Amino acid sequence: MTQSLEDYLETIYNLIVEHRIAQVRDIAKSLGVTMPSVVKAIRELMKLDLATHEPYGGVDLTVKGRRAAKSILARHKLLSNFLTKLGVSQRMAERDACLMEHILSAETLDKIRLFTGKN
Repeated sequence: MTQSLEDYLETIYNLIVEHRIAQVRDIAKSLGVTMPSVVKAIRELMKLDLATHEPYGGVDLTVKGRRAAKSILARHKLLSNFLTKLGVSQRMAERDACLMEHILSAETLDKIRLFTGKN
């Protein structure tokens, strides 16, 4: 899965948790992209059996999609907490964690988890 699709999954999950529904316009606003870009990404997520979408309705995640989104969010939180422990500002830690969560290996993430005591 691409970094972009991971960002969409994470955003959709967060919107569902916060508002009980993820609308295309809200996803677009959260990610700073156009609504046609969101629709295209949703189609890709649907092909991967990660999301569902009714025309003119909300976007939802499948069980597989929720599992993937929770995993992405857990990586993000781990990295954000790690960076703030290093003294990085919260704003910068969030930004950097978003970039790092896509590229770090499972081994590196495991070592960070062990180092921070986050099991």
